[in-house]
Amino acid sequence: MCTRQDPNGTHKNGGGPSTALAYLDPKYWDERFSTEEHYEWLKDYSHFRHLIQSHITPNSSVLELGCGNSQLCEELYKDGVTNITCIDLSAVAVENMQKKLLSKGFKEIKVLEADMLDLPFSNECFDVVIEKGTMEVLFVDSGDPWNPRPATVTKVIKMLEGVHRVLKPDGIYISISFGQPHFRRPFFEAPQFTWSVEWSTFGDGFHYFFYTLKKGRRSLDDKGSSKEKLEIPSICLFQDELEGEDYLFRTNIDELNC
Repeated sequence: MCTRQDPNGTHKNGGGPSTALAYLDPKYWDERFSTEEHYEWLKDYSHFRHLIQSHITPNSSVLELGCGNSQLCEELYKDGVTNITCIDLSAVAVENMQKKLLSKGFKEIKVLEADMLDLPFSNECFDVVIEKGTMEVLFVDSGDPWNPRPATVTKVIKMLEGVHRVLKPDGIYISISFGQPHFRRPFFEAPQFTWSVEWSTFGDGFHYFFYTLKKGRRSLDDKGSSKEKLEIPSICLFQDELEGEDYLFRTNIDELNC
């Protein structure tokens, strides 16, 4: 993997793998995390902090899916949220995160090796479940985004069922994604789920979606709601966004699924 280091000593991925299919290979992630110190998918915490603060309090129990080498849990901790559990499928990522958090004195944050498709937690034990770009991996080989392959549908619904199960009765699932509402709502609004669905956007040229799904708040006629009109945002990217792996990941998936 090609990496480069910025002036602050943080490693950035130099373009990602040659094909998006690599994101489905656990070995890819182990190799990547063995050399990469830090990478933020879908912008860092500062870009959506204003959106998240109304949903998470210092007393919240939080589960982060697919922590990788992100600093999201650290930023939440600095904002007073200490009851945090992070999971990742990569043993390398988990070990590195555990060492990093201990070195910084964030001893309360728990980091576990686990699969988001098979969450090892009891029912109704978290106030908030959050993932930032983690669900995107399930769509790597989805085919036509308007009519995803059955295998993709099965995996996404299984993930969401696990999230719904571990959330407390009034819990909130936060999904930060570049998946647009007309592609995500059919999954979020599947009949077995009791949550309401809302979203906002953030970002400069490249828009990201901040979904909030509130368990137990779904009405019989709930068809999803948003503070913004449901439309495809125009894309006018800055140079750093054009070079970023978020853009390359999305482009590679679009090409793969054509």
